[in-house]
Amino acid sequence: MLEINILKNSISNMLMRMITLRSIFDYDVKKESLKEGIYKLKSPDMWNQHKKVKILSKEVVCLDKDLKAIDNIVQDLQELNDFLDLFECELIDQTDVQVFKEDLDNIEHKIAQLELQQMLSDKYDVNCYIDIQSGSGGVDAQDWVSILLRMYLRWIEFKGLNGKIISESLGDVAGLKSVTCNISGRYAYAWLRTETGIHRLVRKSPFNSAGRRHTSFASVFVYPECVENINVQINTSELRFDVYRASGAGGQHVNRTESAVRVTHLPTNIVTQCQNDRSQHKNKEQAIKQLKAKLYNLELQKKRTEKDIIEKSKLDITWGNQIRSYILDDSRVKDLRTGYETHNVRSILDGNLDQFIEASLKAGL
Repeated sequence: MLEINILKNSISNMLMRMITLRSIFDYDVKKESLKEGIYKLKSPDMWNQHKKVKILSKEVVCLDKDLKAIDNIVQDLQELNDFLDLFECELIDQTDVQVFKEDLDNIEHKIAQLELQQMLSDKYDVNCYIDIQSGSGGVDAQDWVSILLRMYLRWIEFKGLNGKIISESLGDVAGLKSVTCNISGRYAYAWLRTETGIHRLVRKSPFNSAGRRHTSFASVFVYPECVENINVQINTSELRFDVYRASGAGGQHVNRTESAVRVTHLPTNIVTQCQNDRSQHKNKEQAIKQLKAKLYNLELQKKRTEKDIIEKSKLDITWGNQIRSYILDDSRVKDLRTGYETHNVRSILDGNLDQFIEASLKAGL
């Protein structure tokens, strides 16, 4: 009987959290918006307006997904509560108790994810780019770039997002000097934006014959893709185009033909490049798209009262500026902004970054 009461109290607490979530989410308003969106999509006139249909379809899919997630959790909790009512006058064995606890743990995880999602602002619900660049540390720093790239690509896969390498520069001996990826999917920028900063690696260097402890740095810069309804004007006379042979690894990511394009915006000295396609025209188009995203982000930063992210990205990629330290021989990863720390280094480097991202979001970064 005691076990049943404990389980019922847990269900009651979770239902209260769901009531709060429904209120924050404006559940009733969003439900009406979903009905209205579906009605508009059924209108014959809408299908002549392809851009509007695309935007509205995305909104409808997202609303439907969010509403169903809330409904399913509430339904699961109510069903568990009904099952417990059946056992209220009977003895319940430990096997049943364990099954109920596992079910509640799964629901608790889903609620926690929904609560976290409510912290993601809709204004950040856009695709994004991520630039990773080696800093001080020589070959180890270039190897560190490739490790970070793998970490983020694994995280992107876990989240169900899509990641595409659009430019990379090979290291002198190993790793990468720099790499740029395009990440698409819901809340891509909202999730990743707090990863901007200097990442410090401390380990016994595999490139040192004596196996000495070595410190290396890499910068990560995340910026939003320019959304379709925002027009960024670029004067072509202010652009310099350079065509060169791709320096990447070839294969599925980067080709080796004379089609790579580098675009420099002369007034701001912002440089973008693309080399993942064999078509020079497509690479040029992608590089300009990326340039627009950087200029758009630059304008966003000017309007913010918080410290300018663009200026942060210009800091020396070295001591004193890091946001996170990865100390391999001490099995420790620590975020210096939130104080969050874990000793499961391998899991972090394998892409399990949610705990750090969640800590950053909760800290309001």
